[in-house]
Amino acid sequence: MPGLRAKKSRLPAGGGPFRLERLTLGVFLNDQPTHRLALGDDRADPRPLTVNQGWILPPGATGLCEFDQPLDVMMVEVDPSVLQEVGMDAPEAIRPQVGDFDPVTLQLSMAAEGFNEGGTLYRETMHRALAAQLTKTLAVRPEASQIGDVRLRRVVEYIHDNLAEDLTLGMMTDLAAMSGFHFSRSFRAATGKSPLQYVIAARIDMAKVLLKTTELTVAEIGYRVGYNDVSRFGQHFKRATGGTPAQFRAQ
Repeated sequence: MPGLRAKKSRLPAGGGPFRLERLTLGVFLNDQPTHRLALGDDRADPRPLTVNQGWILPPGATGLCEFDQPLDVMMVEVDPSVLQEVGMDAPEAIRPQVGDFDPVTLQLSMAAEGFNEGGTLYRETMHRALAAQLTKTLAVRPEASQIGDVRLRRVVEYIHDNLAEDLTLGMMTDLAAMSGFHFSRSFRAATGKSPLQYVIAARIDMAKVLLKTTELTVAEIGYRVGYNDVSRFGQHFKRATGGTPAQFRAQ
C-alpha cells in the first residue's frame, strides 16, 4: 500500500510559490498573524492563522504562501489510491479549506508522522482512517458544486448530512420549496439521478468507507447509512458494486 507522507518542518520566513501533487494538509504549529495566501492566479491576501489551524488543498493546487516569521508546520500528503478506496473519487474537486480543522482530522494529522512506526496493519488502518475522515468532512460532492439552483444544492447537502434518516421525497420537496413534479424533474436534470437513486448511491458510498475503515458489523453499517433491513442493504450494495458488503470488506 502506498505510504502516507507526513513530516514536521521549520520553514524560514518568507515562503514562496507551491504546487501540490496530492491532497495535502498543512497544520500550523505556531501563530502566523501576517500569513498571506494566494490560490491559482489570485493575489495573495492576508489569512492570519494560529496554532492548530491551517489549510487543506486539493491535488494540483498552485499558489503562493507567505509568512514573515519562521513557520513550524506539519505537512501531510494523502495517497490518491487510498482516497479512492474510501470513496473520494475526485479529490481535485474539493474546495480549498483554510482555517480550523475538525477535531478528528486534527488529531489524525498530528499523529500521522508516527503512523510508519507501527506495523503494516496499523499503518494501513490509520492511513485509511485519515482518508475516510477527509472524505466525510470535505463532503466531496461534484454534483452539488455544479448545481446552480441553491434549493437543489441545499437538498443534496442535507442528504449527505442525514444518510441515516428517513429521507422521503416529501421532505426533499419541502426543503426545496418546490412541487413534487418540478423537484423530481429538476433534481434529475441537475444530478443525472432520481432523488431515490441519488440517496441510494450516497448511502452505498458511505457504507464503502465504513466497511474499509471500521470494524462495525455489516448490520450496524447498514443502520448507520439508513437501512433498518440488513437484507435490503445487502441487495442494494450488491446491485451497486457486484458483490456483498463482506466481499467488499475482504478485498
